[in-house]
Amino acid sequence: MIPTKADDATFERYVANIISAWNAATPDDMRHGREWYPVAHDLAELLGSGDVRMGAGVIAALSPQVGWERNCDLARDACAGNPHGQIGANLEKVRAILGGTDPEDVLPASKKTGHFYRNIADPSDPDPVTVDRHAHDVAVGECYGSRDRGLGCASRYATLAHAYREAGRRLGELPNVVQAVTWTRQRRLISGTSTRGKLN
Repeated sequence: MIPTKADDATFERYVANIISAWNAATPDDMRHGREWYPVAHDLAELLGSGDVRMGAGVIAALSPQVGWERNCDLARDACAGNPHGQIGANLEKVRAILGGTDPEDVLPASKKTGHFYRNIADPSDPDPVTVDRHAHDVAVGECYGSRDRGLGCASRYATLAHAYREAGRRLGELPNVVQAVTWTRQRRLISGTSTRGKLN
């Protein structure tokens, strides 16, 4: 795992890796990445019957350890009254959100699901950054495969999120756009291949 707190040189390497991945993105990567959170926002609004925060909260609560397509299917089922497909604690969060609890009172603000919720609920927000395994691997410049990335550690997560914010600042882009574009590129690169090795 990477350090819980990076020194200046290590942090700069993370930022450089993100910017390198951004610069290597194809036009399709750019298009899909730029569309990612606005499209997810529209889905959340639809699932929440106009309550985008509810829809985004349900999507985020059901997101751990599942791919996006499965995440969408589970969220549709949950909003139709059939929450399933996740561990009990996550399903309790879904039920609470569907019952009217503010997602920010249910989802962990310093971890991936909290940031994912905020990215979907308001794609124009410059603060939250969704750091999943793919975003982690882009920043550190190495595919970890099935190895533990330690993203449950708040300080490690915060370091990587800040690296995306800094990359966004230097590129003149929202951090979530930088994350989504580089995430799209990274997934394309590892599709159908071994997930170990260098990314950039």
